[in-house]
Amino acid sequence: MHDFIYPSKEVQVGDSEVRKETLDNGLTVLLKEQHAAPVASFWVWYRVGSRNEVPGNTGISHWVEHMLFKGSAKFPRGAMDKAVSKHGGVYNGMTWVDWTTYYETLPSEHIELALEIESDRMVNALFDPQETETERGVIISEMEGNENEPEYQLYQETSAVAFRIHPYRQMVIGYREDLLRMGREDLYRHYRTFYTPNNAVVAAVGDFNSEEMLRKVNDYFGSIPKGPEPPSLHLTEPPQRGEKRVVVEGNEETAYLLALYHAPKANDPDFFPMVVADAILGGAKGLPPFGGSTSNRSSRLYQALVASGIAAAVRSSVAATVDPYLASIEITIRQGQSLEKAEKILDAVIQRLQEEPVGRDELEKAIKQSRAQFVYASESVTHQALWLGFSEIAANQEWLAGFLDRLSSVTAEDIMRVATKYYARRNRTVGWYVPQGGQA
Repeated sequence: MHDFIYPSKEVQVGDSEVRKETLDNGLTVLLKEQHAAPVASFWVWYRVGSRNEVPGNTGISHWVEHMLFKGSAKFPRGAMDKAVSKHGGVYNGMTWVDWTTYYETLPSEHIELALEIESDRMVNALFDPQETETERGVIISEMEGNENEPEYQLYQETSAVAFRIHPYRQMVIGYREDLLRMGREDLYRHYRTFYTPNNAVVAAVGDFNSEEMLRKVNDYFGSIPKGPEPPSLHLTEPPQRGEKRVVVEGNEETAYLLALYHAPKANDPDFFPMVVADAILGGAKGLPPFGGSTSNRSSRLYQALVASGIAAAVRSSVAATVDPYLASIEITIRQGQSLEKAEKILDAVIQRLQEEPVGRDELEKAIKQSRAQFVYASESVTHQALWLGFSEIAANQEWLAGFLDRLSSVTAEDIMRVATKYYARRNRTVGWYVPQGGQA
């Protein structure tokens, strides 16, 4: 049994406290008891995603994530799935720009299985050469499927122009040339560099005793040696000095407009006003890459573009990230309408947000709906554990604990200020997807 090197810290999140500990090997542990049902969810988050990749190894974090489902000596391929399914549980994993995560949700009496699985694959994944080659084909096929979608093509090209130097310019799945070049040793080196306890966060929520769960986490993870500090990212995206534009020509019949605006990181005071501003523009929604959305029919962009017949659909988003990322607005142009006209209407909607205070009723509705999306996304123990770990990666537990209050404190003046600062033309990159021989 290993000792803890830091005293426990308790943070109020919702209606119960989160216990936070750090093991002597650097593993951060977040525990929240929730006794409404005999279920528990266990997540392990690693501070590695496309943000930690350089040209030549793009897509490697996502590929490594796939490989951790291919087995170890203790859990050969398929054994994890059988073990979790046998006890009526679910499990999965995912990679995004800032992180890679894995989880199991099980009846609480069997939650120790999750600790056994995750502690094992933190250090013992096999990376079988044949499995590696098979997965290369799977991922390239996935990429090709994405590249058949005009929205993906447009986002890939436009985000690459929006960022000059930051790795956020790369798609999580990576570039084809890198996926064809990398091999088993590249993947294994990445795994051993970033899959260390001092680069990981455990988040567990459910029907357990925190003291007992902490002992179990220490039993399973405490003996894993602390790794060297992973390479730090020392890149700061320089301010954009003027509007950038991208044109993508494609075979689809539909035209699309994408506007990407440099936006604040999660732990910036402007983040919550941007969430509310985004709700006013495009409707309230969960934070990417997790959330759904309410109907956006009353939002300003829907009324100006869809209700008027210019667009078939409009979507917007603001993401919570470690470094400043992008606020996006995507418009699907209706047949017979033009990209130019849609962009002029978008500009007018943005200008109004910058120059006219939002009315009290509209502001209160946007805040209420944004709060509701957060609450809906936190109902199950699985999603509560997701939020605990995600918040620790993107910001901290205080950020999560104050989420609803910070949304509620957003004012009309805040909306005008962030709209002027972030939704400025000089701060955006506009992409047009133009059907060959079609509308522009």
